[in-house]
Amino acid sequence: MFLLHIHSCFLPCTNVLTLFGLGVMSLLRPLLLDAVPTIQQTAALALGRLANYNDDLAEAVVKGDILPQLVYSLAEQNRFYKKAAAFVLRAVAKHSPELAQAVVDCGALDALVISLEEFDPGVKEAAAWAISYIARHNAQLSQAVVDAGVVPLLVLCIQEPEIALKRVAASALSDIAKHSPELAQTVVDTGAIAHLAQMILNPDAKLKRQVFSALSQIAKHSVDVAEMVVEAEIFPAALVCLKDPDEYVRKNVTTLIREITKHTPELSQIIVNVGGVAAVIDYLGDSKGNVRLPGIMMLGYVATHSENLAMAVIVSKGVPQLAICLEEEQEDHIKAATAWAFGQIGRHTPEHAKAVAVANVFPKLLNLYLDTESSEDLQVKAKKALKSILQKCTYLPALEPLLYEAPSNILKHVICQFSKVLPHDSKARRLFVTSGGLKKVQEIKAEPGSAIQEYINAINNCYPEEIKTLKTKGH
Repeated sequence: MFLLHIHSCFLPCTNVLTLFGLGVMSLLRPLLLDAVPTIQQTAALALGRLANYNDDLAEAVVKGDILPQLVYSLAEQNRFYKKAAAFVLRAVAKHSPELAQAVVDCGALDALVISLEEFDPGVKEAAAWAISYIARHNAQLSQAVVDAGVVPLLVLCIQEPEIALKRVAASALSDIAKHSPELAQTVVDTGAIAHLAQMILNPDAKLKRQVFSALSQIAKHSVDVAEMVVEAEIFPAALVCLKDPDEYVRKNVTTLIREITKHTPELSQIIVNVGGVAAVIDYLGDSKGNVRLPGIMMLGYVATHSENLAMAVIVSKGVPQLAICLEEEQEDHIKAATAWAFGQIGRHTPEHAKAVAVANVFPKLLNLYLDTESSEDLQVKAKKALKSILQKCTYLPALEPLLYEAPSNILKHVICQFSKVLPHDSKARRLFVTSGGLKKVQEIKAEPGSAIQEYINAINNCYPEEIKTLKTKGH
């Protein structure tokens, strides 16, 4: 009756703290050794729920010397108790690296490895979940998990028929692989990629989330492992999942593509060849908010590598879509990533710069740079993108408005471009006079001998003396 009462009290959150304040932890501990198995299991489940509630209660479980008893019993008891005990270990480990270390220090990993070898899939699932919560915190804990011999057993688990077990095992592999190239290589060496690749079109959305997460955490570390992921022949099939109804499946696929394309021009070219750039641009059009971020960055990475790859982004209508993202998104970090992507696309040649310019991106980047409400990172990325594109831009209609709006550190790049184009383009020279651009340039106060003064002189030298005189007098 006491345990039934405790479980009924877990529904309102305030009751958890009340129970803790009444010393329920010390009452539950002896029940883990009760002669009746059902009481043992129920006591363990109650402790798990307490530990799951917050880190203070989880710490109380550790200080109450409860973990060694649970670990000892994991090897001795029935499957119901094992699931409950693994739940407690997971509930403690999830809160912080320190609490996860306490779980490791009490010998839990060896007991969890034994549980991964159990026949019952529910016991395996509970053990894999606890391992995942330990490994996710840092490389040291993840290495402890690897040293316990967990990885080959997790790879066996993803081959089991039970979907829930596949999900948790894939999640655990993701949490192990994410910390370092060495840990990712350990996962790769067990043959995990091939088994994960077989599940990319599984109808279960939650499984696909974990599969794509694991593949992206592997692929991010080096060219070699990214190539191995690509060689598992997941493309173009994976691109189908960019239309998946599940938002997180779509995001994780895009993240995987980003992690592959960032490494080399060759890997980016493979993604372009299978239609990956166009598919990601469509994805950006169907998405909003943070799920857009990996897609935006992927386009930037592709464009970084070469003129041809940047042109592939332009040809696939990537620039107008990024302009929409810059307009719609409210979060500064998403705007900053978009500004960076524009810089990577537009910095190659005048043709690339024009593609960005005609999308009316310059005023937006300038406003973000000048806006005191913008984060420092956004201001830096907007300024850098603007400068790198301006230095290639020869499309004067997009440059002229900046003569009136840009501060001097941006203005010098604008005037530099006019000084390059006007001497060789008579039509542009005429338009520059009639639009008032020449008059505006002549009104700029520049230090004698400065770079900007040299550019102004070069522009003035394009015109006969009478034109310059007229403009100077304002006629």
